[in-house]
Amino acid sequence: MLTAVSTVVLVVAGFYGPRDGPSDSTDPVTSPGYVLLAMETAYGQIILEIDTLRAPITAANFLRYVDDGYYTGGTFFRAVTPDNQPSDSIRIEVLQGGSNRERRDEMRDPISLEKTSDTGLRHLDGTISMARGGPDTATSSFFICIGNQPSLDYGGKRNPDGQGFAAFGRVISGMSVVLKIQSLPTEGQTLIDPVIIKSIDRQESE
Repeated sequence: MLTAVSTVVLVVAGFYGPRDGPSDSTDPVTSPGYVLLAMETAYGQIILEIDTLRAPITAANFLRYVDDGYYTGGTFFRAVTPDNQPSDSIRIEVLQGGSNRERRDEMRDPISLEKTSDTGLRHLDGTISMARGGPDTATSSFFICIGNQPSLDYGGKRNPDGQGFAAFGRVISGMSVVLKIQSLPTEGQTLIDPVIIKSIDRQESE
């Protein structure tokens, strides 16, 4: 299972039709209803496209944390690979991050789970989704899918409750940074040296 704590991770990704998957464009363009974010890390920049149309609850929650600076000083702390989940019959590949632990006491209330069966989103390569334990428990921890991860969609078997995870956007540039961070040394699934999220800021679309 993927949860919002550092020892367990949940990941969800979105289905975008012609907007499918990460583009790694150097000149990102977005449409009304989609918000561009620039995430700065020690390994480079990741550009995210947040879908406020199909996942309004999840997107609004993430953007509130972004606008309030909760992710500044946060980390990518968990890398799930085919080699570090020996006890799981259904394996996934994701990179999990979260907000600054020093601000944990300021976390907002958990949000309702927006199932992929309701939003039409899917966990595809580059999808960003919310980590959770039980349904309706997601707060600020998120993950990015590496490769397509259908077991994280509604009805998937990765989480025993079968409700899946709430996908709400995708990486449109910087997937190479995600892959670099995921490849760093781990102890179990925990990155030995968590990677600092320097900032996440809204970016004007062109």
